[in-house]
Amino acid sequence: MQTLKRAVITGLGALTPIGNNVADFWNNLIAGKSGAARITKFNPDPFRTQFACELKDYDPTSVLDRNDIRKTDPFTQYALVAAQQAVTDSGLDFSKMDPFDSGVIWGSGQGGMLTFEEQVKEYTVGNYVPRFNPYFVPKLIANMASGMISIRFGLMGINYTTVSACATSNTAIMDALNYIRLGKAKVIITGGSEAPITEASVGGFCAMKAMSTRNDDPATGSRPFDTDRDGFVMGEGAAALVVEEYEHAVARGAHIYAELVGAAMTADAYHMTATHPEGKGALQGMKLALKDADLQPSDVDYMNAHATSTPVGDLSELAAIRSLFGDAPAHLSISATKSMTGHLLGAAGAIEAIASILSIKNGIIPPTINTTQLDPAIPAGLQIVLKDAIQKKVRVAMSNTFGFGGHNGIVVFKEIN
Repeated sequence: MQTLKRAVITGLGALTPIGNNVADFWNNLIAGKSGAARITKFNPDPFRTQFACELKDYDPTSVLDRNDIRKTDPFTQYALVAAQQAVTDSGLDFSKMDPFDSGVIWGSGQGGMLTFEEQVKEYTVGNYVPRFNPYFVPKLIANMASGMISIRFGLMGINYTTVSACATSNTAIMDALNYIRLGKAKVIITGGSEAPITEASVGGFCAMKAMSTRNDDPATGSRPFDTDRDGFVMGEGAAALVVEEYEHAVARGAHIYAELVGAAMTADAYHMTATHPEGKGALQGMKLALKDADLQPSDVDYMNAHATSTPVGDLSELAAIRSLFGDAPAHLSISATKSMTGHLLGAAGAIEAIASILSIKNGIIPPTINTTQLDPAIPAGLQIVLKDAIQKKVRVAMSNTFGFGGHNGIVVFKEIN
């Protein structure tokens, strides 16, 4: 029988609405800073929701050359920025490695939405004259982020893109774990990126009435578990993790953040957009992720909840958590970092994986902000971290993601020893 390899995290990169690098992201996260504000990318006045969590003070020319910018959609640009940060952080020198030993597994739920929107506008406004940008298709397709990352670093091993809505980047992380375990790669750059703050994307979610309408107070729009929550707040950005085979990392003296010990996916098989009201798929996914990690529910110290601030989704997730962990799990702290970052859709899992990893590294659990009155339907006894971050020894952290189509993706990280 083949002995499975261990997978560890040796590099992190983040481009988020509350910080354009990992340090700023983490500092603002534990400070409880909201990234939400009125949309500046277009005139939001005609829209039901007029705010989002946009990137701040981000200049692509400071990290990418103009040629790459011209040829790529923002979701790919964000991916390149986060991946470069993660590789630099890892200290890897790919020129000294066999290029077939390293690869990229990336995720994006929407791909090049802005490119698609701009080209369709140009086509229709231009009296349907077919003058399309020759980079239209390469900029649009969701796999271009993983392709461009591999080109940048010369990685010739496994390379593909996952798409499972808001569970996308946890799917990518899970696949990276399994490729490392099976000895099919030494290093995999994984994560997700999303650039969804466009008129069509915002308009589509507005039509579904899925987003918060607190236009007069955007910073409090995302309020997971609150009795007055009214929908999610859209976010944009990217996050990257370097997943490395443990022995390879040790041999080169790498700094190791945490071990990636388990992951799982399930399906609700229930509804196109709604989660199962009893959280059946989520519950089974968490069980399988812990089994994969060879851990028990009592081992988990921190749960980064998917918790998008929707009326139905928050309750079904907490119902699943209570079913797994019991009525009053004193050992388990729960928080919802989307209250600060917004919902980065396909990139959400990667962002929240970094939050989970840093909670292990730093012994701090980020808060859930804006939640002033817990929904009375929330199961009693759950320890939800509200308002302020707390200090706590975290040995094991779990992160949930759930997406349209009934996709559930769960990852588990553990303190390295």
